[in-house]
Amino acid sequence: MRTIAVRVTATVEEQKELERWVRAQGTPQGVVRRARIVLATLGGVSSKEIGRKLRVSQPTIRKWQRRFVQGGLESLTQIAPGRGRKPRYRAAKVEAIIRTTQKQKPAGQTHWSRRTLAAVAGVSASTVHRIWEAHGLAPHRVKTFKVSRDPRFVEKLTDVVGLYLNPPERAIVLCVDEKSQIQALQRTQPGLPLKKGRCGTLTHDYTRHGTTTLFAALDVLEGKVIGQCLPRHRHQEFLKFLCTLDAAFPPDKSLHLIVDNYGTHKHPAVVRWLKTHPRFVLHFTPTSSSWLNLVERWFGELTRKALRRGSFVSVPDLIAAIESYLSASNKNPKPFTWSATPESILAKISKVKSIYETLH
Repeated sequence: MRTIAVRVTATVEEQKELERWVRAQGTPQGVVRRARIVLATLGGVSSKEIGRKLRVSQPTIRKWQRRFVQGGLESLTQIAPGRGRKPRYRAAKVEAIIRTTQKQKPAGQTHWSRRTLAAVAGVSASTVHRIWEAHGLAPHRVKTFKVSRDPRFVEKLTDVVGLYLNPPERAIVLCVDEKSQIQALQRTQPGLPLKKGRCGTLTHDYTRHGTTTLFAALDVLEGKVIGQCLPRHRHQEFLKFLCTLDAAFPPDKSLHLIVDNYGTHKHPAVVRWLKTHPRFVLHFTPTSSSWLNLVERWFGELTRKALRRGSFVSVPDLIAAIESYLSASNKNPKPFTWSATPESILAKISKVKSIYETLH
């Protein structure tokens, strides 16, 4: 009986996905073997050679070649009815573990661990872990949020997002804020350097040498940041920074500043200064909505890349590190791209509010 060869073809995207499956550590070995069969076939390797290299039979090779031709990538991950490992626990048991995870808490604790829930449910900790992983549950993780109660929330949101998505002509949009009370912390001992098999180390204790406040303005279009470290966080320092911005940009350009509702930005002296400098236009984010100001994203980069692991012997040493990071990031600026529309944001907030109301 003569065996008819199977003609296998694949798109570039399908081939890349098959290669990714083979490389990934988490891919089941059965799927890896099937992907190798298809990739070898696409590479022109004979079925006899594939069988020898992968140690599989010719019927198995032809089966997965046919399935790929008929069902594509998805067919390589499917388990035929009646095959595969049988579930140890019934669906009702799994559902009970999921419901307990979501709706209840262990006595005297804020959330479940694998072991505490396993003891209650009468299963192993590894079983709880697999169920959590399969259903996207992570009780040990939490994200912070706060719904703004600003009565002008929609108006301010639309104003700020409008600047991101449709900036005015012949104008520069700047995200302005202050990172206050940056501490000059000196580690009590030098850390051990990074080496093979060991991460770098820092001592847990430190000596405080004072603080500084960084005033920063992120150019939304270009991604460059103008920064100035000042000793305090008052309206006097904010006015000084506004003068810095006034000198940094061409006088024929309007400057639209996105700022938060901190009292310094609304001080009478600041209001008077703005009246004499009409090219400055302030746009206020809603209360409890610092996420709307893109410079906060840049502050996070600064903290992670230049401050958190640093050891500073003095405030001037800290300021030098901040200015060094400013200079380096401005040599190759990468603007943050805002894509969310006011409608999509409001839809998400409405969903959060509806959930919040059902819980309370």
